Amino acid sequence: MSANSPESPQRVDVVLLKAGRTKIRYEAELLTDDGTRISVRAPWAGEGVRDFGFVRFEPGDVFTEHFWRDRWYAVKEVRSSDGTLKGWYCDITRPATLNGAELVVEDLDLDLWVSADGTDVLRLDEDEFEESGLRERDQGAASAATAALDELDALAHRFSTDAPHWPPIS
Repeated sequence: MSANSPESPQRVDVVLLKAGRTKIRYEAELLTDDGTRISVRAPWAGEGVRDFGFVRFEPGDVFTEHFWRDRWYAVKEVRSSDGTLKGWYCDITRPATLNGAELVVEDLDLDLWVSADGTDVLRLDEDEFEESGLRERDQGAASAATAALDELDALAHRFSTDAPHWPPIS
């Protein structure tokens, strides 16, 4: 189901929670919601430039983000202001919920970066995940999070060698 018409795109607030608190909130255009996957588009919502060393997020970048109600991750395609694909930033999260015009996702600290050509696949923030205490507080969520990271990592490595479909948005 398409969530918008050309005349009036539907807007949602994406709310990213971390450790029970709002980490960031930003407005996005709702592209689709098929009942399982919710896709939105938004400009870079951070302040200024964020240089990770392997990629720079900066004003003008556009993120097309895919969230699932039944998966423990979100996949965010990142393009520069001129439309050049930078790659995909994947957040390990609890499954998303859409309540009215608010899309809520809880960040579980683990991340994965996949470069545009698939040659760089980087697991990120595993130390933060271990320090978060999630394993002690919620073993089920911790297991789901690490399994999601392993799944995305395997998919990304297949992409970089065999070029199947990436990102895994179906």
